[in-house]
Amino acid sequence: MHCTHQGKGESILFIHGMPTNRVLWDGIIRQLSGNHRCFAVDLPGMGDTPFVPYGPDYLDGLAKQIELLRIKHGVKKWHVVGHDAGSAVAVQYACRFSPRVGCLALLSPAIFPELKPFYLLNALRKPLVGEVMAPLLHFVFWQIAMRRAISGGQNRDAFRAFYEPFSGLTGAWQLMRLVRWGRPEDILSEIPARLTALPMPTLLVHGKRDVLPPAFAERAASLIPHSSMVTLDAGHFIPLDRPNEVAACLRAFFQENRAAIAAPLRVRKRGKLTALLRSAVAEPRNLEVHRSMTGVS
Repeated sequence: MHCTHQGKGESILFIHGMPTNRVLWDGIIRQLSGNHRCFAVDLPGMGDTPFVPYGPDYLDGLAKQIELLRIKHGVKKWHVVGHDAGSAVAVQYACRFSPRVGCLALLSPAIFPELKPFYLLNALRKPLVGEVMAPLLHFVFWQIAMRRAISGGQNRDAFRAFYEPFSGLTGAWQLMRLVRWGRPEDILSEIPARLTALPMPTLLVHGKRDVLPPAFAERAASLIPHSSMVTLDAGHFIPLDRPNEVAACLRAFFQENRAAIAAPLRVRKRGKLTALLRSAVAEPRNLEVHRSMTGVS
């Protein structure tokens, strides 16, 4: 698993979703690396990590690879941040190796069995149809859907980085192979139970214009015992749309929980999170904070 890191201080692990790569986090890492040691991985088949065939223990295998990275780099404990399908990997890791996780943050979490794959990718997942339609669907997905989703001149480099593993004569079928990861009702069936067992402070971030329903983040926040939820004026690719706000939210969340990480959960005091987030974000009008612990918006 390819991994890059920079900065110094408390460690943070960033896990992207599909079909992006570690470049998704560049804008956030630039702001946090002054006070944090930031790690960003490429999941299999994306970025510089080779594709790995899917299987029943796929998520657990990724969690074990991430744990090997932690050991390799001498990290005692790190915060873990996931986006989209990377949130499922983050939950799996946080559940299996919870003593090694300080705080958890899940952005646009695609983690529930009711997940409906994006319609263009869903067509690629179908046998025979996917093989025949792969070139056309590949073109429409990247040149229309993804270009619209990742708009703005500042995101051109990110788009090129995401597209690179799927370029060339075989790119369409490489994308097809990547998205055939199984049925959500099977792969993600155990996620809800795992959420209820997470012991660490967790931040959920949802975009107002996200293609995923807000019910996903809201449900996750209701299941995780020690969680808070933030809604930003963003689309699905929140780290690209709002890097400043996301970095500020993470910084504030980690700061509030720094002293509490090693303390018993029953004595944690979480009353300052709303004030920290509101003061840290440059555009407070784009931010809504929901406290899942109290039920107060």
